Amino acid sequence: MPKHEVTKIFGERKIRTVWDDKAEKWYFSVVDVIAVLTDSIDPHAYWRKLKQRLKEEGNQTVTSCHALKLMAADGKMRMTDVADQEQLFRLIQSIPSPKAEPFKLWMARVASERLDQFQDPELSIQQALADYRRLGYSEKWIARRIKSIEIRKDLTDEWKARGLNDESDYAKLTNTIYKTWAGMTAGEYKRFKGLKKQNLRDNMTNMELILSMLAEESTREISASTLPRNMVEHHKVAASGGGVAKNARLEIERKTGRKVISPLNASDTGALDVEGSDVYQLPPPPKRKR
Repeated sequence: MPKHEVTKIFGERKIRTVWDDKAEKWYFSVVDVIAVLTDSIDPHAYWRKLKQRLKEEGNQTVTSCHALKLMAADGKMRMTDVADQEQLFRLIQSIPSPKAEPFKLWMARVASERLDQFQDPELSIQQALADYRRLGYSEKWIARRIKSIEIRKDLTDEWKARGLNDESDYAKLTNTIYKTWAGMTAGEYKRFKGLKKQNLRDNMTNMELILSMLAEESTREISASTLPRNMVEHHKVAASGGGVAKNARLEIERKTGRKVISPLNASDTGALDVEGSDVYQLPPPPKRKR
C-alpha cells in the first residue's frame, strides 16, 4: 500500500511520520515521540523497557503497534516501531511527562491535516477547537488562533504552488517574516517568552496573533502577485509581507505608547485574554541615584 514518509516538527524536535494512503491515517515513530516527551538520552532503551512492561500488563496497544522502514539518523532505512494517533494517545498515558498535553494537541492537529481535496477541512478545525477549549483558552483567543491556522495553511499552500515542499524552507521563510515584523526569529521570540518546546503561536497574545496573521496573509498575497521563482525571491516576498505587519506594529506602539511584543505566555493564567493584554506595558526605568 502506498506510504509517504515526511518529517513533522514539534517545537524544535523532529518526528518521523508516515501517511498511509489506504488506511488514510498518520503513523508516528514511537521512539521519536518518546525522545520528545522524556528527553531521554536513549529513547530506544526507554521504549524497550516500556514495551516489556506494557506486555507484562497485557496492554493491547503494544501488540497492535507495527514496524515500518524509516530513514534513520545515519541515512539508512531501518525498521522502526510506529503507532497511529489512537495508539499513541494510549501510550502517552503510560509516559509521565509535562509535555503530554501540548504534544497531544500537536498530534491531533497533525493527524487531522488535510492532504487532498477529498478530506474534510472542517474536521481539523473542530478538533483544534475541542483541544484549545480543553486546555482552558478563551473563546476570543481560540477564534483568532483558528483563523491563524487557516491563514498559515493558505500560505504553505502558496509556497507549495511555487514549488517549495521542504519544511526547512518553510521554517527559513517563517523566520524572515518574524524577523521583519517582530524583530526576532521564531526561536528568539520563543526564548523571549520563556518557551522551550511549546508552540509559539499557542503562547501569543491576541494582538501578536493578529499581526502574525497580517504578516503571513500579506506574504501570501504578495507571493501570488509576484510569483517568486527561487528562495532569494521568496525571502524578499517574506520580508515584504513581514514589513506590512511591522508598520502596523510600530503605528500601534506609537499611538499607545506600549510594546506589542509581549513576554506573556499561556502559563500566565488569563494573561493572553485579559483586557489590556494585547499590548505590553514596559516597566518604568529604575530611578537614578542622586
